[in-house]
Amino acid sequence: MMWQDFVFMIGSGLSIVFLGPTLLNPSSRVPLGTSIPSMTIGYVYSATFLTLGMTFSAMGSFTAGTMWALITMIRSPPARRFMRATGLDLLGSDLRRWAARRRPSYSVIDQYAQADPGRRQHGQRNAAD
Repeated sequence: MMWQDFVFMIGSGLSIVFLGPTLLNPSSRVPLGTSIPSMTIGYVYSATFLTLGMTFSAMGSFTAGTMWALITMIRSPPARRFMRATGLDLLGSDLRRWAARRRPSYSVIDQYAQADPGRRQHGQRNAAD
């Protein structure tokens, strides 16, 4: 195993860490002229590293390219217009809501409206009946 493989992998890992806030910040706007070339370079580097037998570097570059692909799809203004026009933004909000419900702090009871305590439930009798 070559030490250079780890150096390139660490570099890709750092770029992933630094790209995270851009991907998570809803107000971020990244032009396609930045994100598409960066995504392409990540994938080309990944293929090149694979041909050199540098598996860790290839995985790091592929992951960095994927981060740029996500930024392209989520944070570029044309992609946002496309998402709104096709309804994919609604799918994204539904997925976020679903993920929030999967967290342990979410209770199944929270998704239902609370019953009115003064109202009789079906099949129950009041003491006066």
